[in-house]
Amino acid sequence: MIDTPRSDPAPRRPVAFAADDRRLKVNDQIDDMFLTADEAVQAPLAAEEHVPRLPANASRAKPRFSYAKWISLGLGGLVSLAIGLSIDALIRDLFTRADWLGWTAVALAGLAALGFLGLIVREIMGIWRVGKIDKLRDELSSAADEDNAKAARSGLKQLQQLYADRPETARGRKALQVHLGEIIDGRDMIKLAERDLLAPLDLEARRIVMNSAKRVSLVTAVSPRAVVDLLAVLFENMRTIRRLSMLYGGRPGTLGFLRLARQVVTHLALTGGMAAGDSLASQVLGHGLAARLSARLGEGVINGLLTARIGLAAIAVCRPAPFVATNGPKLGDFMGELIKSSEQAASADQSARSRSGPAS
Repeated sequence: MIDTPRSDPAPRRPVAFAADDRRLKVNDQIDDMFLTADEAVQAPLAAEEHVPRLPANASRAKPRFSYAKWISLGLGGLVSLAIGLSIDALIRDLFTRADWLGWTAVALAGLAALGFLGLIVREIMGIWRVGKIDKLRDELSSAADEDNAKAARSGLKQLQQLYADRPETARGRKALQVHLGEIIDGRDMIKLAERDLLAPLDLEARRIVMNSAKRVSLVTAVSPRAVVDLLAVLFENMRTIRRLSMLYGGRPGTLGFLRLARQVVTHLALTGGMAAGDSLASQVLGHGLAARLSARLGEGVINGLLTARIGLAAIAVCRPAPFVATNGPKLGDFMGELIKSSEQAASADQSARSRSGPAS
């Protein structure tokens, strides 16, 4: 066999071209990976799935030296030193006056230090509990989506430990312990836990949200100033979030509550809850409720519905397990009761005015 020499392609002559020349095509495999400027702006996203995405850090800010952290650290250190030196000077001055005054000051300073240490421990534990509930909810959600019996059993055992010191959950924990010993699919096991263990807590959570929405609706309807409305709504929403967290086993401290409130706001932003609640309230008010209620009571109903929506977001964030058997409470579940209470308030106000009219 005689090897025939392969003929190499003739070398191309140098050619001048513009960088954005659309006729230019160097390599089919490489050229398909890139888009022209017009295609990147005008082409739909679905048509560009074959184009590899850029790394995630391409759209994120690069970590920079934070001067704000150094400023806060320095100012915090100076304030701490100033407080410490003031206490030291006070104790020294008391010792010069009388020994028993100095030792009393030392004892009080030690008591304050112990209290401050206990406060720090409580805040850390509160943040840890909130994080534990978030992690448990994610684990049970994954187990339900994948129908993983092993992961479901592991998560439900953690759920039992979470409510081990709650006597009102004793019956549910006992029923759940029986289910854990049986051969049941992971998703069905979570549904049984939702029915036996979490259903009483969910019912109480709905009552808390309903009562909070009623209070906001009533206060908004009778308060003469907008500042009072704003403070009442803010206080009631904060109180509702804390009560729901305590109900589901969170028990957050101050920092844990701030983290929880941020999660509630994030949940509302992701689900578009505020806009949905506003449009739903507008639809109901536009279908005859505005004709039966005064403008003030109608405003109270809307504020009550928005408060209920915040409560629903707090339930979704504070609950240690996802809603699997049901879709969870909806805003429409609270609307009928709010409208009924508003109509009763309107009729009571009208009857009171009618009685006071002839007397005047």
